[in-house]
Amino acid sequence: MKVFSCYSIKGGVGKTALAVNLAYYLRQRGYRTLLADLDPQGAAAFYFRVAPAESFEPDKESKLGIDWVHQNIRESDFPGLDILPSNLDYRHLDVQLAEMKKPRKQLGKTLDRLDDHYDAIMLDCPPNITLLSENIFRASTSILVPVIPTTLSARTLHQLYDFFRAEDLDLSTLRPFFSMVQHTKRLHRDVITELRVEFPQFLKTEIPFSVEIENMGLSRRPLLAETSRLSAAEAYRALCEEVVTPPKDN
Repeated sequence: MKVFSCYSIKGGVGKTALAVNLAYYLRQRGYRTLLADLDPQGAAAFYFRVAPAESFEPDKESKLGIDWVHQNIRESDFPGLDILPSNLDYRHLDVQLAEMKKPRKQLGKTLDRLDDHYDAIMLDCPPNITLLSENIFRASTSILVPVIPTTLSARTLHQLYDFFRAEDLDLSTLRPFFSMVQHTKRLHRDVITELRVEFPQFLKTEIPFSVEIENMGLSRRPLLAETSRLSAAEAYRALCEEVVTPPKDN
């Protein structure tokens, strides 16, 4: 089972939009897919018209409650793609994790118990580096990191790599990509050039700044589910193809 996550220290960079479209793409490719919305805002589940989950509590065995997970998984409008919606109680999840044994590995243990049900799990993650984030880092096969080509967004990418080095985490799981790109802006062009030299592992495909992506909140459907060949949808399709293709060894 593959575990993909969309993560950024910075909010508002397009991580949920990719999580929603990549989950749909995985389902199109024949993967039995679960989209787990781990952000208390619940935007990923909202895009699929799924209501918030019930209140969350860990079970008596000091694990993320697998029974709670099964009870809250919902079918989407697309057969083969299920949703585990979020809940505002997730904002307390770090406190609950801190009280468990091996608090940095609890999410991975729970996801392992879903192996018989799914081929791929897509995690939409909250921003900031927290104990939940450390669980996500350890549980993920690939960590997709959206980066707006600006100074502040580039700074958060450096912070993430520094954290991985300090904690001796697997740097090869990080797969950054450029999001909300506007090539008409000189700053965007310059930052893209600089970061591609510094981080050659950047995915080739760039997601443009587009009203089509913003309108997902109105249609509440993945762009890839639309029949028209929208430019932003084509970019997501190309990016998703890169993501599911294993990176070549340098």
